[in-house]
Amino acid sequence: MKIIFLGTGTSQGVPMIAHPQGGCDLNNSKNWRTRTSAHIEMDGHHIQIDAAPEFRLQCIQNKIKAVDTFILTHSHADHIMGMDDLRRFCDLKGGDAIPVYSNKLSLKRVADIFPYAIHDRPIPKGYPSFALHEMPTVLELPVGTIESTPLPHGPIEVLGLIFTEKKSGKKLAYFTDCKSLTQSAYQLAQGVDLLVIDGLRPSEHPSHMNIAEAVACAQRIKAPRTYLTHMTYYVDQEATEAELPESIFLAYDGLELNF
Repeated sequence: MKIIFLGTGTSQGVPMIAHPQGGCDLNNSKNWRTRTSAHIEMDGHHIQIDAAPEFRLQCIQNKIKAVDTFILTHSHADHIMGMDDLRRFCDLKGGDAIPVYSNKLSLKRVADIFPYAIHDRPIPKGYPSFALHEMPTVLELPVGTIESTPLPHGPIEVLGLIFTEKKSGKKLAYFTDCKSLTQSAYQLAQGVDLLVIDGLRPSEHPSHMNIAEAVACAQRIKAPRTYLTHMTYYVDQEATEAELPESIFLAYDGLELNF
């Protein structure tokens, strides 16, 4: 299994509008963050999680050449607004619609924002085409399974995702944009080889976990490796990572992990 962190920041990431330095050392390339999305490969099947506004550039920089399945964790702007650029992957699939999975609220927003893409095939050629599906509790793919569980994110719920690759048995939990983990999430994450979790900033936030909360969740799950994502300009890569417990790290744009 492989995960590529295409983006690991927020709309208040680094550099920040009218505040380019933030609290970070901009000489460290790992502090330059685009908004959060990730690309997972399970035995040759390409799964895209979210599409940040910088999605086109993220794909070019990380040489993403296929998207077979798209999962939208939730429909906030920093996760949905790059979906139009999925049009290229429709072209590469011969014009077939890309399967898009999310919860009911997010699927409605996809249809509201991209009405021209809700067709079996692109109209006209070169446009995106989305086949919308409500995310099941367990999505069965030929290469493995993707389990989902709702997580609290302010007034809405996001999809927490657990990937299990059939061939290798490897397991990945991806929990972005959440204030806490539910009992269901903890149960599904038991035995994961890799945990990715929301760790917004050092201070409290009403709808995201701060770093201390994310670390506490990670220590309860006890994955061999944990990576925090979705970080603001308050989080300096080197200074923050030096204070994290063993086996817990900060993700960064372009980080690729094979496990």
